[in-house]
Amino acid sequence: MPSNTLTSIPLSRRSFLQRSAVAVAAATAGPTLLAGCGSDSAGAGGSGKVTFLSYLALETLSLAPELLAVAGGHFEKHGLDVTLQPVKGSPQAMQTLLSGIAPITRLGQIDVMTAVADSGHPLVNIGTLSRGSSLRFVYSKKRHPLEKPEDFVGQTMGVPSEGGTSDKVVSLVLANAGLDPKKTKRQVVGLTPGTFSLVEQGRLVGYVVSVDTANILTAQNPDVGLFNPGETVKSDLQVYVTSKDALKKDTATLRAFMAGINDALAAIVADEALDETIKQLRGKYSFATLDDDKVAKASLTMLRDTWTGGDSSKPLLVTDEAAWATGYQELTAAGLAKSGGDAGSWFDNSLLRKA
Repeated sequence: MPSNTLTSIPLSRRSFLQRSAVAVAAATAGPTLLAGCGSDSAGAGGSGKVTFLSYLALETLSLAPELLAVAGGHFEKHGLDVTLQPVKGSPQAMQTLLSGIAPITRLGQIDVMTAVADSGHPLVNIGTLSRGSSLRFVYSKKRHPLEKPEDFVGQTMGVPSEGGTSDKVVSLVLANAGLDPKKTKRQVVGLTPGTFSLVEQGRLVGYVVSVDTANILTAQNPDVGLFNPGETVKSDLQVYVTSKDALKKDTATLRAFMAGINDALAAIVADEALDETIKQLRGKYSFATLDDDKVAKASLTMLRDTWTGGDSSKPLLVTDEAAWATGYQELTAAGLAKSGGDAGSWFDNSLLRKA
């Protein structure tokens, strides 16, 4: 049933509790628990069990491509049995990936580039999902609108973690405008709609949320305003990532995974009204932003625009070399990544379906 409140609704009517228990145990037990959850590829067909590491909690439409690839049978069509495994943030996703326990995750371009440029981690982007930011900064229209970078100076922004992607995106908004990021304080807060009370009280000027949380907030409160960092930040993209080792060992499986994602994306792009997409997702999953028709359609529409870059005729998932390099230049100019790296060697489009 549709809901306008963010309550604790089971992700999957059949398996969320079980998977959550696995996720919690994985976070504490480490690699041993997941040792049997990696790629189990069988030959060139890429068939087998695969674990996808999600740094996002599974109750978000930001994971719509992966959720639909499971619910709509797109992975199955390509011979894969995919488990969506939540982990605690991007650092754990990278660590688990590099340990060889699982072959695929999705990360922000910022995280990938800083990890490769600064630490030399052997990560490879094998497909760009979003060509724009899927984050939004929420603020109070009445109390302190955030309409331009200068509006952030001298204020405190809420972020989910210190030094994480959201924190870095706030810094980039300021740095790209020639402003000192240190002049905007950060406070770690929850990402729920309830955090907006801190904005209304003036304790925060705003905070960083996902697209669907932003939409549920605007549906609930006419005072909520949204700032899109993608209008000023070029490197806040989402990319599918593997390790150099997995790219060689699990080529067929990774190609099949990306084909399943491509099919799910193509289905959402073709489903203009989004009715069939929502129906298939609800057949397996249930959470607040999915169960509310208005919020679900608004969120999927906004996300779809980032996946296509506003042009549905262009091939999905293909990493544009110029845009990728521009993102790296932005990060080095802001002092968020070491310069001198060969960004062109950090992505590989070869596993994607040919246009």
